[in-house]
Amino acid sequence: MTFGTHVLQIDAAVEAERIITWLQHHVIRTFHRQGVALGISGGIDSSVTLALCVRAFGPQRVVALMMPERDSDPETLHLSEMVARHYGVEPILEDITPVLEGFGCYRRRDEAVRRIFPEYDAERGYKMRIVLPQNLLDTDTLNVFSLEIVTPDGEVKSKRLPPREYAQIVAASNFKQRTRMALVYYHAEVRNYTVVGTPNKNEHDQGFFVKYGDGGADLRPIVHLYKTQVYQLARYLEVPEVIQRRPPTSDTYSAPTTQQEFFFRLPFEMMDLLWYAQEHNVSPDDAAQALGLTPVQVQRAFNDFARKQRTTAYLRMPALELRSPEQNGEPVESVEFRRNEGART
Repeated sequence: MTFGTHVLQIDAAVEAERIITWLQHHVIRTFHRQGVALGISGGIDSSVTLALCVRAFGPQRVVALMMPERDSDPETLHLSEMVARHYGVEPILEDITPVLEGFGCYRRRDEAVRRIFPEYDAERGYKMRIVLPQNLLDTDTLNVFSLEIVTPDGEVKSKRLPPREYAQIVAASNFKQRTRMALVYYHAEVRNYTVVGTPNKNEHDQGFFVKYGDGGADLRPIVHLYKTQVYQLARYLEVPEVIQRRPPTSDTYSAPTTQQEFFFRLPFEMMDLLWYAQEHNVSPDDAAQALGLTPVQVQRAFNDFARKQRTTAYLRMPALELRSPEQNGEPVESVEFRRNEGART
């Protein structure tokens, strides 16, 4: 089949029924549960997943959790409530701000921000976000983040983010996703339900998720779908138009940030086709011709995909388990020797 924009087209009706059947089988037969719980954000992925769950189990056996915090866009709560009611689900509101304050989420994050911008003060109306360069196809830039703050009078200031501050900001912010997943499991367990995750293929395979946060769930029904394919399902499942038109956001930092700005660096329509080309061994020359790019631009995208998958591989790894020598079939000394050898190389 010739490479082109048609390669990502799916039969949305057939795919929806396949996912619904899969959900029913595993929730009932594998997990021996009668319903599901999931977090909703008013975004396209959670809205599509919610619609599929309602079709699979009915609205009375779907728990949809809205979990805003003080940095959340007010539109998130509005759209979450709207889409839940659109599918006949009564949403549950859990404001996670007090939990995050208890963890020191905001305090730990802001400590790192002030080491770069001493004047930063969230209480006085300053906002912040971290972003990546957006010129992926034009230059061979690495994924080096910048920290941006917005002053109370609207001035934007930006500086390159050093590794120490980047790590602290991300580690503190990850409390948000892990808190939400803990709450979803609470509401699932009190009802003897199964937890359904909402990541798509882009997020899972390129590492745009938090381990044991939004990456944690019992079932991930859309994890095989490119983002553009999720939009095809959204149209078939009649997700409200306002959600389909909303740019995908991270909704993690106080300053608005799209997923493209924060992580992916390309529009989804372009990225998905380039990524499909890489995964299916389409040459840079053929992909460039089909997409109106140069082979050099295509190769830059290929390199970025490979780099993201390599550097985030640990997120997709299950926990490693040390086995007894009898189970491993090898002496303990050999394990110790290899560890020491690795430390010297």
